[in-house]
Amino acid sequence: MSETIVPTHVAFIMDGNGRWATSRGLPRSAGHKQGIDSVERVISFSLACGVSVVSLYAFSTENWSRPKPEIEFLLAAFKDYLTKKKSDLLNRDIRLTVSGRRTGIPADLVSTIDAIEAHTAHCKTMTLNIAFNYGGRTELADACKSVCAEVAAGLISPDAVDESCLASHLYRPELPDVDLLVRTSGELRISNFLLWQSAYAEFYFTEKHWPDFDDAEYQRALDSYAARCRRFGAVK
Repeated sequence: MSETIVPTHVAFIMDGNGRWATSRGLPRSAGHKQGIDSVERVISFSLACGVSVVSLYAFSTENWSRPKPEIEFLLAAFKDYLTKKKSDLLNRDIRLTVSGRRTGIPADLVSTIDAIEAHTAHCKTMTLNIAFNYGGRTELADACKSVCAEVAAGLISPDAVDESCLASHLYRPELPDVDLLVRTSGELRISNFLLWQSAYAEFYFTEKHWPDFDDAEYQRALDSYAARCRRFGAVK
């Protein structure tokens, strides 16, 4: 594949872990465990292809409505994953960022997130951005609150509030917009994920559940992206 048509930022809605497990007579937690293998494949394949940023929708603000045992499993699994990944991220020069609200997350998990973000802050080959306790509307609301506070404090003029101003107050303003958004498990929606950043993203939907998302399917998504003409509102 030509380097010029590799997307800079690929975002994944990792859907179907529970359905994958249920279809096999397994507990939902087994699907989440299997889904971690897909995360590892995506990271490795992204590095090989030259993708600069990978965003993963791991836990949404709406996921708190799930059964308590599943929530507890997901929180513990995320902490365990981050703890085990620290050395690997450093060895592969991968920077970790976590997008979302820290409020409501257990203090020990917040500490783990903060520590690994700090330890990998210097890494440059790729950024792994994990959306956890994240909602696109929540992010926009938080950005607006931050802008309003600065206006009220006289730090910026109301006339200075434009798209770039609002974008600079998002959770991760340093990351580029999404080029390619991939959703697994046959669902055809973006479920409140990176709403601002995906304004001009190309979309790829697959019937495969997330645990079955392999290198071949990722390549199909990249090939689909490479075949499209991105106009950004202009005429080409």
